[in-house]
Amino acid sequence: MSPEELLEKMAKAAARKGYFLHADRSHCLETAKSLLFNREKYGYMCCPCRLAASDLKQDADIVCPCRYRDADILEHGACLCSFFVSEEHKDDLEFFPVIDDRREG
Repeated sequence: MSPEELLEKMAKAAARKGYFLHADRSHCLETAKSLLFNREKYGYMCCPCRLAASDLKQDADIVCPCRYRDADILEHGACLCSFFVSEEHKDDLEFFPVIDDRREG
């Protein structure tokens, strides 16, 4: 799968939840490349903004879209990576909020 194909797939999945990919396409492409790299390295697409344990059971909460995405978008308008954003920020190229990681440990 190419990064562009992954973006298309993720955009469709996000739309079902009422979310959007960030307006900065280059940012999204880099995130998609990182997700694909992690899939090659770990066997699953874990969040590129977090350290993976190389164990799917331990990393299940950070497989994209991560378990924390909904809460981050609700509170901040974007997920930790700013890959997914709320409708309010879907056209804002400059929107990259600083978000504390909700993941413990």
